[in-house]
Amino acid sequence: MRLDTPRRRKAVVPGLAWALVLGAGGARAQDAAPLVDAWHFTAGFGLASGPRYPGSDETRTRALPVLGASYGRWFIGGLPGAGVPAGLGVVLVQDEHWRLGLGLGGNFVKPRQESDSPALQGLGDIKATALGSVFASWREGWFEARGNVQTDVGGQHEGTRASLDLDVRFSPLPGLMVSAGPGLTWADRQYTQAFFGINAAQSAASGRPVYTPGSGIESVRLGLGASYRLGAQWSVGTRLSLVQLRGDAAASPITQKKAQDHIAVFAAYRF
Repeated sequence: MRLDTPRRRKAVVPGLAWALVLGAGGARAQDAAPLVDAWHFTAGFGLASGPRYPGSDETRTRALPVLGASYGRWFIGGLPGAGVPAGLGVVLVQDEHWRLGLGLGGNFVKPRQESDSPALQGLGDIKATALGSVFASWREGWFEARGNVQTDVGGQHEGTRASLDLDVRFSPLPGLMVSAGPGLTWADRQYTQAFFGINAAQSAASGRPVYTPGSGIESVRLGLGASYRLGAQWSVGTRLSLVQLRGDAAASPITQKKAQDHIAVFAAYRF
C-alpha cells in the first residue's frame, strides 16, 4: 500500500454498500431464473448507510443505483453472492440446490482515504483494486448456506477474505420474503495489514507505533432482510447487517468502533 497525498474525498459509492443494494435487488430473482440464453435486466434505486471506512466510528449514507444484467450463465453489474461489489460473473453450476460461479470486479473507488478522518493522518490511502471471487450456495427449502472467497488480483497487496453466511427464509404473506441468519468473515495477514495495520513508513509519518495484525476471523455478523414483490417485475426491500469486528481487526489502533453495521433499502424493476 502506497502513501498518497491527501485529497478531498469524492462523492463515491463504498464497496460494501454496492454489495448490499445490488445483492438485495438482484440475488433472489437471478437465483430463481433458469439458465437460458436470454437477456434479463434489473434497474432501480437504493439508499445505503454504513461506516465511512473499515473501523470508522462515523457513518455515511448514500444514494445508489441498482443495476444488473444477465444472459444465460453470464451476469454483469451486481454480483449476487460473490462478495465483489460489481463486475462480471459466470454461473458454472446451477440446479435445484446448488449454485457455483466465478466473479471478477472490484472496488472502483478507494476503500479508505487519509482525508476521511484526522485519525488517519500519515497512514495514506488504500488503493482501489480488482477482485477475483469464487462463490457457492446451497438451498433446501427454508434454509440457505452461502460462501465466497475473494482475493486481490489487481496487484495492490490487499489480500484475501473468505465469508460464510447461513440464512433461514420464510414467506409470511404472498409476495413477502423475510430472511435472517449469522455469518462470519476470515481474512489473511495481507488483508488485515492493508486495512488495520501500521507499517514502519506509516508509523514514521503518523507517530503511531507499528502494528502488525495476523490472519484470522475479521468479523462476525447477523443479517436481516426483507423483500416484497409488487407484481411480476417490481420489488422493494431492505437489508440490515449487524457487524462486529473481531481479533486483530478489532484490536487495531486504527479501529475506532467495533460495531460496523450496514443498512440498505431499494426499489428495483426486473425486465
